[in-house]
Amino acid sequence: MARGRNAVNRSKKQSGKKNKSFGNNKHYRKDKFTNKKHASKDETKQRDFRKFNHKRNDSENSNKRRKVDEEIPRKDLTDDESSELETDDFKQLLSTFGDIVSSQKKAVESDSDDSDSEDGESENDSSQSKLSSLVKDDQKFKSADVAEEKVESQYFNVGQNSQDDSEELEEEYNDTENVTSALTIAPELLDSVSVTPPKTQVHTENWPTLGRLIFNIPSAPVTSKKSLDKNHFPKVIIEEENVYAKSGTVPKYINEVNWSKLHVKTQISKNLSKANVSNLGMLDENNPSPLTPLQKELFSIVNSYQDLFYPQRNLSNGEEVRFIYCLHAVNHVLKTRLRILHHNAKLSRKDDVPEEFRDQGLVRPKVLILVPFKDSALRVVKMIMDILIPDEKANVMNKNRFLNEFGGNELIMPKKNPKPEDYEATFTGNTDDTFRIGLTVTKKSLKLYADFYSADIIVASPLGLRVIVGAEGETGRDYDFLASIEILVLDQTEIFFMQNWDHLLHILEHLHLQPRESHGTDFARVRSWAVNGWTRYYRQSMVFSSLTLPEMNSLFNKKCHNYAGKVRVINPVISGTICQVVVQLPQVFQKLQASSSLQLIEARFDYFVKKVLPQYKDSIMSHVLVFIPSYFDYVRIRNYFKREDMSFVQICEYSKENKIARARDMFFHDEAHFLLYSERFHFFNRLRIKGIRHILFYQPPTFPHFYSEMCNLMQVIIFYMNGNLNLLVFKKLSIQELTDRWFLADRWEVTFFDGGITSGDQEANQSRHSGADSNMTVTVLYSKYDVQQLAAVVGTERASRMVSSERNVHMFMTGD
Repeated sequence: MARGRNAVNRSKKQSGKKNKSFGNNKHYRKDKFTNKKHASKDETKQRDFRKFNHKRNDSENSNKRRKVDEEIPRKDLTDDESSELETDDFKQLLSTFGDIVSSQKKAVESDSDDSDSEDGESENDSSQSKLSSLVKDDQKFKSADVAEEKVESQYFNVGQNSQDDSEELEEEYNDTENVTSALTIAPELLDSVSVTPPKTQVHTENWPTLGRLIFNIPSAPVTSKKSLDKNHFPKVIIEEENVYAKSGTVPKYINEVNWSKLHVKTQISKNLSKANVSNLGMLDENNPSPLTPLQKELFSIVNSYQDLFYPQRNLSNGEEVRFIYCLHAVNHVLKTRLRILHHNAKLSRKDDVPEEFRDQGLVRPKVLILVPFKDSALRVVKMIMDILIPDEKANVMNKNRFLNEFGGNELIMPKKNPKPEDYEATFTGNTDDTFRIGLTVTKKSLKLYADFYSADIIVASPLGLRVIVGAEGETGRDYDFLASIEILVLDQTEIFFMQNWDHLLHILEHLHLQPRESHGTDFARVRSWAVNGWTRYYRQSMVFSSLTLPEMNSLFNKKCHNYAGKVRVINPVISGTICQVVVQLPQVFQKLQASSSLQLIEARFDYFVKKVLPQYKDSIMSHVLVFIPSYFDYVRIRNYFKREDMSFVQICEYSKENKIARARDMFFHDEAHFLLYSERFHFFNRLRIKGIRHILFYQPPTFPHFYSEMCNLMQVIIFYMNGNLNLLVFKKLSIQELTDRWFLADRWEVTFFDGGITSGDQEANQSRHSGADSNMTVTVLYSKYDVQQLAAVVGTERASRMVSSERNVHMFMTGD
């Protein structure tokens, strides 16, 4: 206490202001002991502060409990009186938790006061060097973290700092409260977001870069205290002044980036231009901006804490998207941390915990980022490091261990027959899909491999979390750390669909469940809406993908319930991937009729077996590849082919290498009539299947560029002559090889052929196989429920006509 008063006196002397309350000792004693009405405000605050620091006697606590026990029995009370009594019990329960936590806090502070702050700084400096073992790393990090917490807690004490620092801190705190409101939503707004489908207002806007945006904003008028429904809120909140969180609005587009107005913390705002330099390199130097046009529009939505579905993430803008959600996640963690420390300083002078000081969730983790591969996680963590602590000598614990585990193990790409560009970009780096890592964020340090219950950010793959979450009945499963997730990021969601979509759904089903254990939670500081189980209405979800699939729309509609609203980007497809087909062949699209999506499964199989398959059983229609997107449909068709004893081979994601090589050889040499081929195998391998003459798409492919890619693998024969027209050279090439080698000949012509070539002139061979190109076909089965995949192949305008048309068969030729 003496140390605190000396600090106050020193700060006032430095400011050059006279202290009227302590200027005259006689008046001070008189006001202090005789006339309390004339006591100054500073003196009253100090006297109250001394009272709050005294411990309560056990007799006082027992008297309070005795008074509650002596109340009138509940059965004799009216409804209003019983509600008031329940309110008192609830307040007493919270105060009891507050007493326990405050006593523990005082014990910790008494232990930490013995250590000097200079020792903490020396430990921070020593932790920057390479440490000999992981145990020493953790011990030094914990000691440095404790010292840093102590320094920050002292910084929040206004009496020990200058007036300018305290005003700056209060300004930052007010900005934090305005952006990340911890208020309870109104009952009418709760009713709007809790029903299925939610009651929303739809707004449509066109932005320069994102294009067409659809805003779904739940809205409801705020109810006054008299009309408040008590069934929605605890009675403690009803008795207090009703101040509800504001409903969402349509965000405004950011024209000029001002980090302070955007409520980005000053701790990281100075690092953002350097962290985003790789994306800013292509911009005009005369018009510098810390964000690209795409990042400005994305951050306009993300910073309003609304859900976002962006299905146009690609290879060129992937890093721009990653920077935005990493910036938002780090900024959210820092704002939450600032609020907690600010409240800790104020609660040291209070006897109980008011409602406005509830600032925590049931557990500590706040941000969950799901990515498909370790290389993606490596990029995310590096981006967080560049935003938070860009210095190479910064205090990042377990950094070397992280780089060793998440780096390396790259796939060797072939040079003779290179893979497609999108394949090399997707599978670069470490492609392991079983990982999870916790990150603890402090003011000047970042700890990797933190325990989930002491971590702020969790970066993981769906499979990595699925192993921990487990299934019902499994021993050792744990999902309590997912109870208070406030920001959810799904990056490269289309790859989750190729890995295992059920893993992602299983994780989302275990978000915001009631924890089975307390995990050291201070229940007096837990937000009211978290106790009521409304965390899912406060969670912000961001879904980034390169595709628009029905499964993603279902996830965004049924798993995202943000009370601030949701935004989705919907732009039409102009041409589609059908324009990338270069082989001259007819492409037939046949429409199926089904009353529902469930009935479509049976209708598609029956149509394929009875209408389409008989046309390709003839020996003339050989070399037929059946492209099947779903593995369940693949198994069903494979079993049917086995029952019918048909000539076929199969390649799927579970096939072994020797069986894959044998199947390709048999199909190429016409020893098997059909080849069953799964889309997931093609996604992870991208093999060039030779000998294809006919393709049956059981369903439009999930990835639209697979359509043109498979069509361009059609087998062709190229004849080209030398300059003297004396030498005839022939070779079987795929269309990709054809485009790579066309420049080798002075004159070349292409014809289609399905057998060997004997000696003869070119005209004889061409006349023998004239019209053979018409024998190569592509057939696609589709329905109205496949309109999104169909639009990606043929374009949005064509797809809408094909679905609504009375005709069931549509044919296109290459170049149409």
